[in-house]
Order: sequence, then C-alpha cells, then structure tokens
Amino acid sequence: MTKLFNDPSTFMEDALDGFVLANARYVAKVSGGVVRAQETKPGKVAVVVGGGSGHYPAFCGVVGPGFADGAVVGNIFTSPSTDDAYRVAKAADGGGGVLFSTGNYAGDVMNFNLAKDKLVAEGIDTRNVYVTDDVASAPVEDAHKRRGIAGDFVVFKAASAAAEAGLSLDEVERIAVRANERSRTMGVGLAGCTMPGATEPLFTVPEGMMGVGLGIHGEPGIAEEKLPSASDLADLLVDRVIAEKPDDAGPKVGAILNGLGATKYEELFVVWGRVARRLDELGLEVVDPEVGELVTSLDMAGISLTLVYLDDELETYWRAGADTPAYKKGGLEGASDAPARSAEDLAAVSEATTFAEGSPASQKTATQVLGALEVMAATIADAEAELGRIDAVAGDGDHGRGMVKGVNAAVEAARGVSGDGAGVETLLARAGEAWAAKAGGTSGVLWGQALKAFGASLGDTRESYTDGDTVEAVQAFLDTLTSLGKASLGDKTMVDALTPFVETLRSEVDRGASLAAAWASAAEVATKAADETAQLRPKVGRARPLAKKSVGTPDAGAISFAMCMTTVGEYLAAGKD
Repeated sequence: MTKLFNDPSTFMEDALDGFVLANARYVAKVSGGVVRAQETKPGKVAVVVGGGSGHYPAFCGVVGPGFADGAVVGNIFTSPSTDDAYRVAKAADGGGGVLFSTGNYAGDVMNFNLAKDKLVAEGIDTRNVYVTDDVASAPVEDAHKRRGIAGDFVVFKAASAAAEAGLSLDEVERIAVRANERSRTMGVGLAGCTMPGATEPLFTVPEGMMGVGLGIHGEPGIAEEKLPSASDLADLLVDRVIAEKPDDAGPKVGAILNGLGATKYEELFVVWGRVARRLDELGLEVVDPEVGELVTSLDMAGISLTLVYLDDELETYWRAGADTPAYKKGGLEGASDAPARSAEDLAAVSEATTFAEGSPASQKTATQVLGALEVMAATIADAEAELGRIDAVAGDGDHGRGMVKGVNAAVEAARGVSGDGAGVETLLARAGEAWAAKAGGTSGVLWGQALKAFGASLGDTRESYTDGDTVEAVQAFLDTLTSLGKASLGDKTMVDALTPFVETLRSEVDRGASLAAAWASAAEVATKAADETAQLRPKVGRARPLAKKSVGTPDAGAISFAMCMTTVGEYLAAGKD
C-alpha cells in the first residue's frame, strides 16, 4: 500500500518536487514535467518521453545524457495533458526537432498528437512513436492496438542513443519504430497496487493464483492461472515472448526482467537464472541484460520479460552509455559540456490572457454556463469514489479523481474570466483548456476539446440565443468528441450516453418543449443508456484488453456524463435557463 503522502490529490506534484530537488544535477523542472539541467545541444533531436506517473523510474528517472531530453509527467496512471507535452517539448527543443514517445494508450495518443500539431504549427518538426510491445493485449493481426509496457524502456533507450549520436530526426524516428517492431513483452501480476489515499488495491489476485497479461496502470491480468514455481514462470514468460520471434531475427537479444514495484530483486534474480539458461538453450545470445525495476506500477507485485531482437544497429544503441538519475551505463564523453539552462528556458510557455468583450447576451449565457459547471463539480465530487470503483474493474481506477480535477479546474478558470466581460465562447475555451490540463488522460482531453467546441458554436458576439442554438452547441460537443476519440455507439464509452442525449434533446426541442424540460428528458435517457453499457464489451481504450471482466459493470465515462447532465437539468429546472 502507498502509505506516505500529504494530500492524495497532489501526490504526483509532491513527488515530482522531491525528485527534482534530489536530482538537480540532472534535471530541471518545467511546467508539465522535467528537462535535462543542461541546454540541448544546437541541432540535436530532443527525445521527449512521458505518460502518467506511478511508473518510476519511467519516465522522469531516465532524463539525462545518453537518454531522454525531457519527460512529461501526468497524474498517477493518467496521460499528461496536451499543454504539458507541448511545454516540455518547447523547453527541450534544440532546433533539431522533437521525437515524442510513450505507451500506446488512448489518452496519451490524443494528447501527444495534439501537442505535436501545436509544435508543427510553430515550425518545430515533431514525430510521435507509440510503443506496442505487450503481446497479451491484442493478437498479432492487431499488433497496432497493443499496449506499451516495459518495452517503453527499449524504444526510449534506442531513440535517445541515436539522438545523442547526432542522427537526424528522420533517422531517430526510424530507429524508434524499428526498436518497437522488434520488442515483445509478457507479464504477470501477483498483487494489485493501491492508489495514494485508497484503502483497497485496484484489484486482488486469489491466493495461489497470478494474473496473466498485466498492464502497468493497475489493471488486472487478462486471465488468472495457478502460481507456478519461479522456473516454471520463467518458462511461461519465455514461451509467450519467443512465440512471436520475428522471421528475420538473428541470435542476439536485449532482455529486461522487470519488477513492477513490490517484487524483490532477489526474486527477480531467481527467475532470471532460469530465463537466461532457457534463452541459451534456444540459441539466443543475451546482450547486456537488465534485471530490476525499470517500468513499475506503484506498489504492484509482478514481473515482466521483454526481449528486443537486435540487429547490428539496434545493438549499438542498446549498448550505448547513459547517465541519468535512475539509469547509468558505460561512459559518456562531453556529457556535461552544455551550459545550464537559464531561468528563461525554464519559464512556462505563456498563453494569451486578454480577450475581446462578449456581447451582453453572450456574457449572460457565460454566467449561466459557469453555474452549470459549478453544480457539475459538486456532483462529481460526491461521486468520485464510486466512479473510481467502476473504472477499476477493467481500468486503472483514476476516472473519479480525473473528473474531479478537471471540472474543478474548469470552474476556477471560468470564474477567472466571468464578470470581466467574457462571452460564453471565451469562458468555455478557458474552462476546456483548464479541464484538459489538470485532468489529463482520455476523458480530460475529450471533455476539454468538447467544451471548447460547445462554446465556439455559441460564439461571443451574438445578440440573442435560442434553444435551437443550444442544441447545435451540444451537437458540436458530440461531433468533436467522436472525431477525436474515434468511438462509436456500442464501443462502451461516453458516446453511448452522449449520443442518445443529443438525439432526445433535439427531438424534444423540435416538438416545442422548453430547454429545461427537454434537457431533463435527455438526461433521463442518457442515464438509462449509461446503465446499459454494463452489458457491452469495450472496443476502444484501456479497458479493451479486459473486455470480459468489464461485462456487468457500466462504463465510468458514460456514468459520469449522465450524472453531469442530470445535475445540469436540475439547475435549468430551477429557473437558470
């Protein structure tokens, strides 16, 4: 259990502060994460890694000479926001372009893709490589859907060493892609991890059993099997990884036997003894094996085996030296030649703080929208624990905490411009940006972008608004969410509640119902639809590999959406429309 904390809601921020203070020789803090303490050499490709926290030494522990130039740090098990990724990359950029790399999770993909778009729009060539090494999370034919687990380390290391050697962005990207294509990981969980402040683990493993095919975000295994001896477990891991050996693979492999956080090093060494002998029997030569904790999951007990099938080029980068807070290998010439970063380098990228005054009608609507956000915040605060419980069945249990952080940030940002002449578009733009920045993850970026679309549909300058205008704004909310999230009806996501909500709202308004009455009817339909997602199997997102476990439990995102719409309906019925 994670026992030492001040406030569970600021655990990540507190841990990051301590990490920076302990490693000031290596890293400097920037908004959204850390970068190397020394400036990036002019023309060098900046490799920026990242994801949710709770995985130390991934991701901030591998920032330093020979390894990453920066790390974006999200909330525990939650993707960092678009702005976090953008700001860290801006600070790390040395003029040679940026390579982002992180695990293949929906929230990371959305946020890092949006950050890439922002950087490219400013003339910074940026590429994204998502790690897909987990053989248990999807079949071979769907390898692009696989999760990134301990193979993250392999891809980060290869890309970073190539960048350190002075290769171009095209070449660094090519090497990262090749390292990913030739990496395979299989893992098992022995006990679940506990989020700071929680009293129960995210999942439990029956006595004498193990979860096979674990994730690194507190997800349970895809299946349960009897816990074998260390040697038999080693054979299971080797068999699963070797089964997908590339056809053109040579005899050399890099190997990682990774502990998830609570498995002792002595246990890892016992398992490695059998793994090493088994690989030798198979005619494989292990190059510089790594046995230890490289990609963890808080206090989770578990173990994973990663093999990267090396060619001459990948072997060079696998063997290359590095000097970081958590990982040191070989020697590096000129590792500290670059000057220390200036205070200006470390300053957060500024955002626009001024805005044009909205029309009287838009300002009035902005005030009403702020009230709706406030009642949503109160509802989500009361539901945080239940939303986390639902999410933990087949996910990482962070949905409640993420929603609370997001909606509270949105309310604070909206209050900051309300009363200063902001129209509804401006107010929702600030609210959406704050929601995405503080919540992170999939739901954070979806809610953030969708709120901005809602506001943009209404605009800041209209002289009046009709109920039909509100319907079109809600439609824009839905269109943005489905375009960004790529989810459809039946995929077991928020879309399953949002789509019937929009359809009912439009139908009721078209037949002459007041907005308050139409909204109440739509919220009732959305609540029913959200409950009915319990019978669905997830087809997208982090819960997809655990689809069977998810049956019988509704989607947390659909439930939280329905809760928000219900409470807004009550707000409208109280005469605030």
